[in-house]
Amino acid sequence: MSTTIEPVEMRDAGASMLDARAVSALRLGTVVFIAGAGTLATEIAASRLLAPFFGSSTVVWANIIGLILIYLSLGYWLGGKVADRWPRPRVLGGIILVAAASIAVLPFISQPILELALRGLDSLSAGAVVGSFFAALALFAVPITLLGMVSPFAIRLSIRDIKTAGETAGRLYALSTVGSIVGTFVSAIVAIPLIGTQRTMLGSAILLAFSAALLLGPRWQLVTILFAALLAIPVGAIKASEGLIYETESSQQYIQVTERASGARSLRLNEGVASHSIWREDTVFTGGVWDMFLVIPPLLTQPPKTMLVIGNAGGTVARAYGALYPDIEIDGVEIDAKVTEVGERYLGLGDNPNLNVITADGRPHLRLTDKRYDIIIVDAYKQPYIPFYLATREFFELTRDRLTDNGLLALNVAAVPDDDRLSRTISSTVLAEYPQAWQWKPLRFNELLLAYNNTDLTRDELVSRAADVHPDASVLGELFARDVIASETSERPLTDDRAPVEWLTDQMIASYIADGGEGIDEDFLPTRP
Repeated sequence: MSTTIEPVEMRDAGASMLDARAVSALRLGTVVFIAGAGTLATEIAASRLLAPFFGSSTVVWANIIGLILIYLSLGYWLGGKVADRWPRPRVLGGIILVAAASIAVLPFISQPILELALRGLDSLSAGAVVGSFFAALALFAVPITLLGMVSPFAIRLSIRDIKTAGETAGRLYALSTVGSIVGTFVSAIVAIPLIGTQRTMLGSAILLAFSAALLLGPRWQLVTILFAALLAIPVGAIKASEGLIYETESSQQYIQVTERASGARSLRLNEGVASHSIWREDTVFTGGVWDMFLVIPPLLTQPPKTMLVIGNAGGTVARAYGALYPDIEIDGVEIDAKVTEVGERYLGLGDNPNLNVITADGRPHLRLTDKRYDIIIVDAYKQPYIPFYLATREFFELTRDRLTDNGLLALNVAAVPDDDRLSRTISSTVLAEYPQAWQWKPLRFNELLLAYNNTDLTRDELVSRAADVHPDASVLGELFARDVIASETSERPLTDDRAPVEWLTDQMIASYIADGGEGIDEDFLPTRP
């Protein structure tokens, strides 16, 4: 009797083939689909986790997208190597389970990591770029790399015949891409607005644990149930702030309202560096950037009747106009309906009966409306950047078309002490479409840019009109008369095709700090009666 000794390698290969065949194409397809959805849902959630600390500017998104692509590339490579070495469904199931666990813990460990990244940097500009880079590096490297391993591993398990290898790979990558599409839209449009970032990430972890159990066996569904139990943990504060009285997330951003010992309330968005609206119970004056808009009405040749505010936020400007200039009807455009709701609840947004709030993005709304205004105010910021499409020739051409013949455009332009490169560029862009513009810098970090539609004034005439400002804001009129200057064309105008607003802003901030400037804080105007 003879005995044939089978080599160990052949026995392992044969066992692996039998193990792989035990997993149906439907199960592998489901696993790949869920992995794709989980990857993109985690990417969307990553932006939400980082926004309260570093904002949601282009550079932050570039860091998130760039690093996730790096993680996925690394995962594809590792997935192929591991699949060739251990082509077993249970190995893939283990990889997915670890990824699910990594995602499940992120909402609970992210805050101290992000706080550390933020506090370890000295400047706003560096914080946005470097901080978001290292935060994304620390938080999302493990789960995204592991999820990147899924598709090549699943392809290795699915191939039965080399003749259909291309078809198999194409089918699974298509399923992964469709899953990514579903994960993107469901998380961004449905899950995050309804249940928040924390529960969206836990939901992704639950689905991934379920898909891992499809490969590991029914008993592993206990892990899915365990992950689901994490949903019972109350949602904690996303980013603690001194005097915090309210916080929430909308489909657009993270929102918080803080209250000082004096009773003054402040609306802060995303990274919380600057206030977007201020409310005081006993006065409509804020001492901040919103007050500078109150010099505008007497500067027109006729008393204004209509005004549009792009970037209404909590309604601070509209509230002041309701008290000082009650005859002006105001349309306030705010992209985020939740911000409007918060303004009504905490910031006196409803104090002006002449305010009509429109939920829309400012420029698309302006394009779609036929209404013309005596005043158009542009005060829309995602700190510290003005959206580039609100600073181009095409936008200013549109605003001029929506102004009355003697109307006036007013823009809040970011600035720093002794550096006016952004205001020079934007004023040059405005003058490419408007016949006349004026600049007034009442604050260290903000400048008011005014552009007349068809009116041609001398500086003496402008100063004379400023004397007619509301008596309660007479200090503003005096400051305006002292410091207003005529704008000049000195820079290449910005266009929709080329508008490096973020780059110019970052250069200003970096130069300011390099020259020994102190932190970017809030300014105050002497306008309180």
